[in-house]
Amino acid sequence: MEKYKKIILSAGLLTLAVGTWSFKDDLFQISKNLEVFASLYKEVNVNYVDDINSAEMLKTGADAMLNGLDPYTEFVPESEIEDYKLHYVSTQYGGIGASIFLRDNKVFVSSVFEAYPAQKADVRAGDQIISINDVPLQGKDNDQVSTLLKGSNGTAVKLVVKREGDANQLIKSVVRDEIKQPNVSYSGMVDGNMGYIKLDKFLENSADEVTSALVAIKKNNPAGVILDLRGNGGGILQEAVKIVNLFIPQGVEVVSQKGKVREKSYVYKTMAPAIAPDLPLVVLTNNRSASASEIVAGAIQDLDRGVVIGQRSYGKGLVQQTFSLPYNSLVKITIAKYYVPSGRCIQELDYAHRKDDGSVIKFADSTLHEFKTKAGRSVYDGSGIYPDISVKQERYATVTQTLIGKLLLFDYATKYRDAHPKIADAKTFVLSDAEYNDFVKYLAGKNYSYNTVSERTLDILKSDATKEKQFDQIQAEYDILKTKLMNSKKNDLQIHKTEIKQALENEIVSRYYYEKGRFEANQKYDNEMAQAVKTLQDKALTAAVLRGDGNYKVIGKPVLAMADKKADNKEKE
Repeated sequence: MEKYKKIILSAGLLTLAVGTWSFKDDLFQISKNLEVFASLYKEVNVNYVDDINSAEMLKTGADAMLNGLDPYTEFVPESEIEDYKLHYVSTQYGGIGASIFLRDNKVFVSSVFEAYPAQKADVRAGDQIISINDVPLQGKDNDQVSTLLKGSNGTAVKLVVKREGDANQLIKSVVRDEIKQPNVSYSGMVDGNMGYIKLDKFLENSADEVTSALVAIKKNNPAGVILDLRGNGGGILQEAVKIVNLFIPQGVEVVSQKGKVREKSYVYKTMAPAIAPDLPLVVLTNNRSASASEIVAGAIQDLDRGVVIGQRSYGKGLVQQTFSLPYNSLVKITIAKYYVPSGRCIQELDYAHRKDDGSVIKFADSTLHEFKTKAGRSVYDGSGIYPDISVKQERYATVTQTLIGKLLLFDYATKYRDAHPKIADAKTFVLSDAEYNDFVKYLAGKNYSYNTVSERTLDILKSDATKEKQFDQIQAEYDILKTKLMNSKKNDLQIHKTEIKQALENEIVSRYYYEKGRFEANQKYDNEMAQAVKTLQDKALTAAVLRGDGNYKVIGKPVLAMADKKADNKEKE
């Protein structure tokens, strides 16, 4: 026995020695590389033939170094700290409450926020801003203009504005205020006596905002509630846990994170009694629902607490933490992967094993694993959150995308607002056929040329046939097809009239009722919303989904989901 004790002790000492040696070797390599980097940085700055922006060079070097890891690990210099906080932490800042865009080297207002200084001063979407505090904006970029608009609360900013149809320039004195873009952009009751909460991001106070919205909804004795996470790219993990806790009782695991460093591994559980533990629930997702959105959707699905409806989510299963660096800079580092209650990690891209050219690959279907929800439904890792009920994502036709991209809908909405001081409320406003025909006339002479998918396919056919010296044999048929496509294209404004009208109505409504109006105008055309209401109204269907009856037993099995996955991958490209 004494002999075995010595062997065990010797093995333990050897392991400790190897571990210590490995740790010292790591420290040596870090110290060595830092010394090399510092010397390289110094010598280049001192000796390079031309002047160098040393801060810019450091940022370039840091970005290049971190880009080899993943897109979420990033260096933030002192000059970018405020933008970083606005994007990842809080959306509060001092300003006028308007967003802008550049067009032909000119600055235009794209939207104004309701009840904020710009709207109170009658600054409108479509206005061109000529100068800010007598500083001409010609040649300024977005960041420079944004900096001029922002400032301390209570300070005045002078805007010189040019409005379409007005011969004289307008001078606006706008008093800056604290601008807070809420995490919950819309909440209230929708068709079928259903509560609805649109959560755009998981930044500071997002859980408090969802709680307030849910409390207000419960006063109406709703038949169910819809939590809309479509387009929500995520944010703070702890906020996601708190939001799940609104629907899940105390003491239940919501998510765990596991990292290389033991201290970064942690299990998050619900910490308080739920305020809506039994209220029927639907979570809406799409392919831009990521990170914290996937934690919420994944936890709700794995715990069989609600029905997930829409499209497969993005597939980001990584956790980041911010670390302070000297001189008020910082670095955001991926420290762990997170796992939803079934034990699955939904991370889709494998950043640790890149191709030789540096491109990132997806985890192969053959490497994915099956997990079980609380009720025994089958779910899978490595590919985001698949919805329990899929709804095909409607995509605009090429003509509609072109009209939006070339700002022709935006311009017409501005024109419409000038001619119509008032319209019906956002939920009921509809463009008449006569008004749509006026829009078609407005487009006459406007440049909105575009190539359809069919035209591009035909061009590829011609190119390939020409290379193979076979085009002469098919040219007659090619010319006929080309002519038919051109004739069909002339009718696109009528063929796609329904969706163009919807997009135009949405833009017009925003001129009168702002972002809230956009949501209300769009709801009557929202297929995912309609499916959510239908599902919540059908208690038998909801119960069947959560029990895993029939087709609802297996969710997102790789072989069965390949077609959906290919469609989502094409969208990401």
